[in-house]
Amino acid sequence: MAQRIGKFERFARAIARAAGQQWAFAFALGIIVIWAITGPIFHFRDTWQLVIHTGTTIITFLMVFLIQSTQNRDSEAMHLKLDELLRSCGGAHNAVLDIEELSEEELDQLKQAYAALAKKALRDIRSGKSDLGVPKLEKELEANESQALSTNARRQRATS
Repeated sequence: MAQRIGKFERFARAIARAAGQQWAFAFALGIIVIWAITGPIFHFRDTWQLVIHTGTTIITFLMVFLIQSTQNRDSEAMHLKLDELLRSCGGAHNAVLDIEELSEEELDQLKQAYAALAKKALRDIRSGKSDLGVPKLEKELEANESQALSTNARRQRATS
């Protein structure tokens, strides 16, 4: 199962890690200071300005892809770790293991169901009850689904 990461992944991680170091910022700042100091030497010509603009544009363009590559990999690893934690918890809903593949409407329904659970837990705490345990999400999902259906039916009646 453990397979070595490729050359590009190692390179991207190394560059992204290096770019986040203090010395990298100091180096970039030093380049800007040197460029600014050389302005009078080059009489602030267009070529002088073009050097910094072109250099920073190229570096920024390439860094976007390198950083995005490492971000994608880190995000995927984080999702897998969370999926494993959810899978191993007895009271967790396995349906959320693939939650990033749901539609916006399905995500909204889940969010509303969890918000309803949170409101109920807050009411319980305020009334002196415990909010511990693993409440059932199905009731909230069904309530939100029936509410969404009745809202859609009213919209359809209003438009016809």
